[in-house]
Amino acid sequence: MSSRPEEFGPVPSQETEEKKVLLRIAEEVERYLLTGESDPLSSAWPGSILDRARRAHDELRGALVNVVRARTKELAHAPLPVADTVALTRRKVEPMVRGLFPRAEQDAVLAALEQSVVFTTSENIERLLRCCNFDWTAWTLANLYLASLRADLLGKDAPAIVGMSEETTCYVSPRYFSEDDPFADFIVHEAAHVFHNCKRATIGLSETRTKQWLLEIDYLKRETFAYACEAYARVIERGKRRAQRLALAEEYSRAGRISDERVDAGEVASIVREAAVARNGWKIIHARCTQEHRWPAVATDSREKEF
Repeated sequence: MSSRPEEFGPVPSQETEEKKVLLRIAEEVERYLLTGESDPLSSAWPGSILDRARRAHDELRGALVNVVRARTKELAHAPLPVADTVALTRRKVEPMVRGLFPRAEQDAVLAALEQSVVFTTSENIERLLRCCNFDWTAWTLANLYLASLRADLLGKDAPAIVGMSEETTCYVSPRYFSEDDPFADFIVHEAAHVFHNCKRATIGLSETRTKQWLLEIDYLKRETFAYACEAYARVIERGKRRAQRLALAEEYSRAGRISDERVDAGEVASIVREAAVARNGWKIIHARCTQEHRWPAVATDSREKEF
């Protein structure tokens, strides 16, 4: 016995269904703007999986660009004081590369790192937000840029950061040039993360089954490694003699500069002190952070800072 349609209620109209789709999309966009989270299947959008992915990307990133544009409309940062950021990056990372890699590999690593740093500016931020590989990275980068202008961040859990890395790209805030901490160097910090995010073959170096990444670093020590490299870079830049470097390392250990909950500030200070009196302090830092277990690589790490 067949049932009449009215027994099951009115049949939804096409207009009603379209409104539901638009509502789901609006909810996904709002969730993304507040949290940086997005549905990998783009389920709210209609169409094939490729159509859904394309539309989700365009609408999420478009909304992100619009919000950033609105929150920074009346704000501006000073022009970058350095025109040649490639030369600046090379100068900052060269001691680290020379100390960590054999001579035959140094030029390849330097060539990759000197092109890796991107300063977020009003001229490039919209392009960067649209072109990031991952939605989460774009959202985090948007917050980095907002923080650089002291604008409101996108959500209550949004990170206040001055640098972040994705694979072989290091994004750095223009506040790099106004930083007053004598032991801070965001370029070195973010470049240090490239070593565990980049495979050797990516920059033309040979790989083996047990040697795939530029450097093997303990998964739980990656931020420790980056903070130690950052501080040690400033120690050797400012102290030309062993006694000067040791004094600077002691000064660093007393200051309590790290508020990042992911690292033990005391351990970082201990590593920097040991590195300061060694013939090759970079090797000391690497040895103290060498991984004991195999862990998967992560796409993004960030250099946090309180404002």
